[in-house]
Amino acid sequence: MLQVPLRPGDLTPVVDLTQGMGAGPVRSQRPLYLDLLPPCNHACPAGENIQAWLDLAQAGRYRAAWEMLVRDNPMPAVHGRVCYHPCEKSCNRGELDAAVAIHAVERFLGDLAAREGWPYRIDAPPSGKRVLVIGAGPSGLSAAYHLARLGHSVEIREAGPVAGGMMHFGIPAYRLPRADLMKEVRRIEAMGVAITLNHKVDDVLAEQAAGRFDAVFIAIGAGVAKHVDIPARDAVRVLDAVALLHDVKQGSPPLLGRRVVIYGGGNTAVDAARTAARLGAEDTLIVYRRDRSHMPAQAFEVDEALEEGIKVKWLSTIKHITGSDLTVERTELDASGRPQPTGVFETLQADAVILAVGEATDSGFLRQVPGIEFAEDGIVKVGPNMMTGHAGIFAGGDMVPGERTVTASVGHGKRAARHLDAWLRGAAAAEAARPDVAAFGMLHLPAYTDAERSAQLRLAAAERVRGFDEVVAGLDEKQARYEAQRCLSCGVCYECDNCFAACPEQAILKLGPGKRYRFDLARCTGCAECYQQCPCSAISMIPEPREVPR
Repeated sequence: MLQVPLRPGDLTPVVDLTQGMGAGPVRSQRPLYLDLLPPCNHACPAGENIQAWLDLAQAGRYRAAWEMLVRDNPMPAVHGRVCYHPCEKSCNRGELDAAVAIHAVERFLGDLAAREGWPYRIDAPPSGKRVLVIGAGPSGLSAAYHLARLGHSVEIREAGPVAGGMMHFGIPAYRLPRADLMKEVRRIEAMGVAITLNHKVDDVLAEQAAGRFDAVFIAIGAGVAKHVDIPARDAVRVLDAVALLHDVKQGSPPLLGRRVVIYGGGNTAVDAARTAARLGAEDTLIVYRRDRSHMPAQAFEVDEALEEGIKVKWLSTIKHITGSDLTVERTELDASGRPQPTGVFETLQADAVILAVGEATDSGFLRQVPGIEFAEDGIVKVGPNMMTGHAGIFAGGDMVPGERTVTASVGHGKRAARHLDAWLRGAAAAEAARPDVAAFGMLHLPAYTDAERSAQLRLAAAERVRGFDEVVAGLDEKQARYEAQRCLSCGVCYECDNCFAACPEQAILKLGPGKRYRFDLARCTGCAECYQQCPCSAISMIPEPREVPR
């Protein structure tokens, strides 16, 4: 495969369209090497060049693969564990047998970098500019990392006692061991990023002035639990899922009792249910108002919860709580998928009820900043460049409109850093043109045999609920390399030599390892054999340019 692949957006053709005009045979079309966008790259919220680092990994060039990966995402060990990998849902390999286990290779590279002590690179000399980042969650850490690589001096103010934000307090340790998270945080600090903990910012403009910061990036997340109005009288203990997960991580878990009901259907609800089981609850039940097909929680997380003995009561909503009795009404879905009441009730018993009905952002302190506008739930409005209505103050992560995942937040941090850097230089960040996505039907694949996807070992369900040990294991070096080799390199030439071998006119010239090929248009007849034989669709056929009459 190609050793130095082009990055998405690089549309520079290898061949000059004017070369050979009027020479050689008459043809109506000619071939053109032109990279398309791999669907995995297109689907990644962090904007990773997945095809490129998989290509390096399959060749055993692991450090180069990791360095390619962290150009976009500084926390591969974290993301290899907690990302919901939309890249794999888009992977064309899934049309053949099974998607490439991209997240598992990413985790392997992140863990290897931690063991080997590979440092992050700084790409630019000191700029003399100072940037304040408020919040040390995924978006804040990502922005700080990318700004540091661009040569800026960065300081983070974090209200909590430890960096990581909801990665630390909201994701259970059985999914993300804290030691792995902190290794990647420490590597960011080693770049010169200063993180001040237990420092809540109440006045952004005063903080900016006191530190003489040239710009600010705010990424405080959405760590405030929403509440639902459920009439309750002498109710059992009712708490929110965010507080539960936070208290467990702080080492002060609440007493829940034997029977625990979780109200909600998102990933936080599933995490809360699995955590309750690990705290000793014998009967753990999720109550959700719609059916499984409409449940926002990730399917694999729901599957793991069911394996661990968690029960789910679908199409149900809690109406009121009296003592330990919960009155639950059955619902039915209308044509639009919305739950409607049926008037059918039943009673459940619980020692504790955990509410997991969503989160809001605590952005009230920003209302004193001129120009900043808000949507519902404290969401802060930003422009396409991630800047708020106040010049020089940017925002990202869960506190702005968009998908609320760790990977999306990291993508926000990278994007904001790029625009913030341009703003500091008095310019605008250029948006690279994105080529077409290489769909499965565009590939010209040979007769592939199935290559079974690498399986990650998992703790047995009975062992999982005894504690917070990590449930899913990583891949070893042999497995990770094999998994990377399953990549089809969709849309990107990997120098397989198919076009070189197929050309009947010997019109394709090899330029050497990593340099690909060139068309000799004096020999090319436009027969399209090279196009038909390119497995990854990196060759296009374009109309033959006509000579302009003199």
